[in-house]
Amino acid sequence: MRFMIIRKADAATEAEAMPSTELIEAMTAYNEKLVAAGVMVGGDGLKSSRYGAKITFQNGKPTVLDGPFAEAKELIAGYTVIEVASYEEALDWVKQWPPEDGDGNVQLELRRFVSAEDFGDAFTPELQAREQALRDQGADKV
Repeated sequence: MRFMIIRKADAATEAEAMPSTELIEAMTAYNEKLVAAGVMVGGDGLKSSRYGAKITFQNGKPTVLDGPFAEAKELIAGYTVIEVASYEEALDWVKQWPPEDGDGNVQLELRRFVSAEDFGDAFTPELQAREQALRDQGADKV
């Protein structure tokens, strides 16, 4: 099962405060543990919302609202993707998040990825093969 650990934004991340060496060390050590355990798929930090946009579609037409956005608690500052055997294992990894982040005051969200089985018969073997080909093609660019 693949899960995303979402690190919610806060005033510091939206203000683009750079992390301390101690925080970078702690996050690197955490990521090293994930890699050593063979569960880390990927992850990155995200720039503040001033570098982004919200796009809303109404009747198929997009409306673009450029950042920054006022509600930092609704934003994402970064993410980690892990692949583990169960929700409980994913939660165990989340509980090991470095306390140096946000001086111990961060909000994380754990979300499971949708898998092919979740779609049932609608996701035919042909569609699954096409999806996998797209993933393989995209992986070549990473």
